[in-house]
Amino acid sequence: MRFRTQRNHMIDFLFPVALFFMFAVSALTVILLATNIYRSTTEHSSLNYTARTSMSYISEKIHQGDEDGNVSIGMFDGNDALVIKQEYSEETYFTYIYTDQGSLKEIFIKDGVEADAAAGKTILPVRSFTMSQTGKQAFSFTCVDEDGQEASCVVSIHSTSR
Repeated sequence: MRFRTQRNHMIDFLFPVALFFMFAVSALTVILLATNIYRSTTEHSSLNYTARTSMSYISEKIHQGDEDGNVSIGMFDGNDALVIKQEYSEETYFTYIYTDQGSLKEIFIKDGVEADAAAGKTILPVRSFTMSQTGKQAFSFTCVDEDGQEASCVVSIHSTSR
């Protein structure tokens, strides 16, 4: 009876090493791809936040104040402003949305109260913000954020002036 002794071949060592190497390379590739996808997603999310957020904010404010022709474009402290007139407890208040010193700002004040543009609350930093009335019932807005991304919208009002 002959006993067989186990012989060690080079392939017995190389195969597990090669398999481990392939697993490590594929895992590293997946991690690198995932970081690029994450970076791209966060950049796009950041771009969506600035310019488009200002458009959504303006649109929502107009729809909230859209009553009896109370939405108009006017002036506030020498700046073009979206003016929303509101009545509370038989008192008249105005919301002004305007740009000042590179920021889109908002201020809510009682009729007859003096305020300057610096007193407004900053909504978002912007490079430029333009507004115009495109018809009797529509307003056009264009915003360019700090990164140069431009967003625009047209908002229609549904109420009529008395």
